[in-house]
Amino acid sequence: MAEIGAPVGDLDDVDAVTRAVLTASRLLVAVSARSLAEVEERVTLPQFRMLVVLASRGATKLVDLAELLQVAPSTAMRMVDRLIAAGLADRQPNPANRRETMLRLTDEGRRTVETATVRRRAEIAAIVQRLRPTQRLALIEALDAFNEAGGEPPASAGGAESQPLGWAL
Repeated sequence: MAEIGAPVGDLDDVDAVTRAVLTASRLLVAVSARSLAEVEERVTLPQFRMLVVLASRGATKLVDLAELLQVAPSTAMRMVDRLIAAGLADRQPNPANRRETMLRLTDEGRRTVETATVRRRAEIAAIVQRLRPTQRLALIEALDAFNEAGGEPPASAGGAESQPLGWAL
């Protein structure tokens, strides 16, 4: 006979938790994709991730950008070239070392990140509003623990993300 108040199921069911997280990740990827719908002709999801890194870090050297995105410098350079061609990023000499080039967002690139982030935040908020208050609290606790275990710092409370998803800066 089950104890009153005892949790249902195995408390250490890694497979069940993994399935739930995978399902949630599909939902979050879909939300992210929809938030980029208006700019998808100009920006792919990997390019958007690069824009978010530049938005959060400011001017960055190519080698550092490639490392943060976990891609080869040549791949990062091709992505940067496409973003520059789209008017979303540019290059400038490093004031501390004139032999280095720094990459940064243009005003249009910053607006692109802000617009997509605002859309994503609104869609996530609409989903969260459908939860009961106790479910919201449980979700906060679970996601905070998950993010901490994965080494992901918390997103800012404001409109734009402080870090791109998946990269602790």
